[in-house]
Amino acid sequence: MDHDRAEGEALNPQEYTGLKMEVTQWSEAAKSSDIQSKLAGRKAFLVAATLRPETMYGQTNCFVGPELKYGVFAVNEKEAFVCTLRAARNMAFQGTFDVQGQVNQLFEFSGKDLVGTKIKAPLSINPEVYVLPMESVLATKGTGVVTSVPSDSPDDFATLTDLKKKPEYYKIDPSWCALDPVPVISTPTYGEMIAPALVKQLKIQSAKDAKQLAEAKEVAYKEGFYNGTMSIGEFKGESVQDAKPKVRESMIKGGVAFPYAEPEGLVISRSGDECVVALMDQWYLDYGEPTWRAQAEKLLAKMDTYGSETRNGFEAVLAWLNKWACARSFGLGTKIPWDSQFLVESLSDSTMYMAYYTVAHFLQDGYDGGKPGLLNIAAEQMTDDVWEYLFSNGPFPSSTTIPKASLDKMRHEFDYFYPFDIRSSGKDLIPNHLTFCIYTHVAMFPEEKWPLSMRTNGHLMLNGQKMSKSKGNTLTMRESIEKFGTDASRLSLADAGDGIEDANFDEKTANANILRLHTLITWCEEMAGPDTKLRQGEKNFHDGIFETEVNNLINITKGHYDNYNFKDALKYGFYELQSARDWYREVTADVGMHHDLVQWWIRVATLMILPIAPHFSEHIWSTVLKEPKSVQFALWPEITKPVDRTTIDAGVYMRDTTKTLRDAELSLLKKMNKGKGGQAPYDPKKPKAVRIYVATKFPEWQDACVQIVKETYDAEREKVDDAQVRQLLIQRGMIKDKKAMPFIQAFKKRITEFGATTAFNRTVPFSEVDVLKELVPYLKRTLDLVDVEIFFVDDASTKEGPGFTKNIIESAEPGSPAFEYRNV
Repeated sequence: MDHDRAEGEALNPQEYTGLKMEVTQWSEAAKSSDIQSKLAGRKAFLVAATLRPETMYGQTNCFVGPELKYGVFAVNEKEAFVCTLRAARNMAFQGTFDVQGQVNQLFEFSGKDLVGTKIKAPLSINPEVYVLPMESVLATKGTGVVTSVPSDSPDDFATLTDLKKKPEYYKIDPSWCALDPVPVISTPTYGEMIAPALVKQLKIQSAKDAKQLAEAKEVAYKEGFYNGTMSIGEFKGESVQDAKPKVRESMIKGGVAFPYAEPEGLVISRSGDECVVALMDQWYLDYGEPTWRAQAEKLLAKMDTYGSETRNGFEAVLAWLNKWACARSFGLGTKIPWDSQFLVESLSDSTMYMAYYTVAHFLQDGYDGGKPGLLNIAAEQMTDDVWEYLFSNGPFPSSTTIPKASLDKMRHEFDYFYPFDIRSSGKDLIPNHLTFCIYTHVAMFPEEKWPLSMRTNGHLMLNGQKMSKSKGNTLTMRESIEKFGTDASRLSLADAGDGIEDANFDEKTANANILRLHTLITWCEEMAGPDTKLRQGEKNFHDGIFETEVNNLINITKGHYDNYNFKDALKYGFYELQSARDWYREVTADVGMHHDLVQWWIRVATLMILPIAPHFSEHIWSTVLKEPKSVQFALWPEITKPVDRTTIDAGVYMRDTTKTLRDAELSLLKKMNKGKGGQAPYDPKKPKAVRIYVATKFPEWQDACVQIVKETYDAEREKVDDAQVRQLLIQRGMIKDKKAMPFIQAFKKRITEFGATTAFNRTVPFSEVDVLKELVPYLKRTLDLVDVEIFFVDDASTKEGPGFTKNIIESAEPGSPAFEYRNV
């Protein structure tokens, strides 16, 4: 059962065909170990686990791992199997050996001692083949013994080719690998020799070309299974899909094969033991049943998963999920009504408890359930008929002793809360518990009660590392609260990440959040106090920018909260909100911030961070803002005016221009400090001014490139035809312009990022000159400038004198002004 595993959740049994290959002649190394006396008259069989029984007609040899350990295990008094101990343990619990669960090892070999052994190859046109070495055989998959069909397996063909080329290097007799591939399956694409054809096509040189061989293996299997026809054997002419189960059944009936299963990967129990697949009495839930599956797929199609990864995960599980073992004989759980010796295993039994949540408080007091709940109902009174009445609109149970008013109260509660709006859980539960929840709800409830959404998350790492008790890298919720406080912990958890990828709780971030909260509290207290000296009266240009930006952040943050994207909600509703305030404070330092906007900002900041940092919000709301009721009664902040995109763009333009001007000066200072200044255009340490050049139109060559992109853009496919772009560049004599293609590539990225409509609309929606004039006082103050002059490119290009550099002036573009500093 999945929840009984320490490792390997969601791994299922992998079913093989166990092929019995009787030893007819032992290798010299095996003979020298007195193997016959140890067998005590038993026949010995090398046992291979194959997923492709239909190809056994083409066996040319058998492979073992030369460095692996192999045991000879007594099956009964007449037979012994040669395989790995891991495989023998699985077989012992599947009815293969005489005594269930008992492994009797008679002898142990190394793989190299088995090389040269001659065996019978069931079904093969080569009745006897030799055991040969293969370095890639794994002890953790199958039985450690691999049948070789070089006509259909690229790995087998590549290894056999290597052995034929260098038999002396591999210490084998050339006659052991002398058999050629045998045609088994015919395909339209690769003929009757799939593996040799793929090895040639992919230019595979040896068995060490693991990446190419993995690709070839996948192609060979799919091509053979879906498009192949049998070329040999009892089912010649039939499709491989039809013949495969028939060949397997025939071999098992003939006594040369048997069913074998093992875990798909490593599964470790909570006791630390490696798990096996056991054959035992079991009840199954038939999740793959077509009608039931169709209902589950219908629910998934309607349900919000908050991301494509989660939806893809559910779709993949629904595609393969079939019969699921749902019973166990020990532990806690519900007894299976028709077979009371078994309990329903936990993952299958815990998929409807969300429904129980709606009425739990009426039935029990607290988690232990020792006391009756609000309606004083005993457990034995909750019969099947009562639950039918509550959850399935069934008739009122005439035999019940519970008052109808009490049942109606519970029924109303269930109807009010169901369907549940969201189920939030770990991504590792998609393959079992969450998919079972979907199946159970479509089986038990009408469509109007089906779940509305499920959201999954990754695991939580600590400081970029997986949490591990053995390494001491753990942090409990209690420890985090004691160390960082509740709200700093919650901020850091929100910042850790929301997606299906693993989130990371960073203790440095948590520490920084303590200081951030205290700093913000202090500032709010100062601004809400009586001596703030904030500006009153009419609002100016920067007030309007700030108010619009805050309104925009209110909208963005709400959208992220609605989608449970707490990291982005924190980014825009906390960090970006403070960044907007910081810019507003700086840009209005000469006149001061507006009193009403600051008070409004404090309220907005308090409400937007409330879901993540409720204690901080409560303190600001009640203590600083003196509100009579708790912040928990407050509504989401309302937008004070419609968000104007032009105003938002103007704000971004101001910050970008300031940053560009500042970065240019810092870059020059850095070069001068390193002695790399050369002929510097000005001395940043002396009094300086700046000239800013505003362009009203783009260069003609850029407009020509944009026109070419526009003509080749396919709106339906949302894609630019690169071949047509090249043709038009040639036709219009622009193909040799080194600036054209890089500009076009950058413009294509802009289309992807902002959409075609925005990208092709290359006009600036505001007056750059007017915005720059409003910015001049701030630029003078923050960059220590004596003067700031603003020119249109067309006017500046005709001027002469110091500071008017033609190539700088001509580099200006709409929305991206050029500038040059000069000393005064």
